[in-house]
Order: sequence, then C-alpha cells, then structure tokens
Amino acid sequence: MLPFALLAYRTSIRLSTGVTPYSLVYGMEAILPVEVEIPSMRILAESKLKEAEWAKQRYEQLNLIDEKQLTVLCHGQCYQQRMARAFNKKVRLREFSSGDLVLQKAA
Repeated sequence: MLPFALLAYRTSIRLSTGVTPYSLVYGMEAILPVEVEIPSMRILAESKLKEAEWAKQRYEQLNLIDEKQLTVLCHGQCYQQRMARAFNKKVRLREFSSGDLVLQKAA
C-alpha cells in the first residue's frame, strides 16, 4: 500500500507551497493511473502532437520551472510569516530574574 500512499502524497497540493511536490520536482503534473485507462483531455491532446511539437512544448515547460519555483518560494515565505504570526499571538512574554523560583523537570 506504500506506493499508493506515496502517489497520493506527491500528487496532492501542499498548503505551504500551493503546488504538488511532484510538479516541483518534474515541472509538470503527474499523469494519474486512471488517466491511462480512461484518457483525459490532457492525454488526448498530448497523444496527437508530433514529436517535434511535443519536444518544443516540453522545452517551454522547462523554461517555466524557474518561474514556478520563484512563485513557490514566495508562497512559502508568506506561509511562514502567517504561521509565525499565529504562534506569536498565543505566546505570553515571561521575564525571569535572578532569584525567581521556577519548576525544573528532572531528565
């Protein structure tokens, strides 16, 4: 069952990045096994391409990877800022001075 769980994890959108891990690695969305049996519009469109057109389309997709990675980087930074803001709302500032009694947990 592990391969199925990994496929589900790699093809689902992460909240922190806004894209799937698969698309970050390969620059395109994964073709799901069900799309091979029941062709989707994407599969049908790619199957009708000539080899030169297909290569050109893949080259253009590779050029877009850098742009996608920059977008993900920006999205990740915004996500970290939101998480830090949420955490900082719940944190209470405590100041200790010399001589204060504190509870120490024995290891």
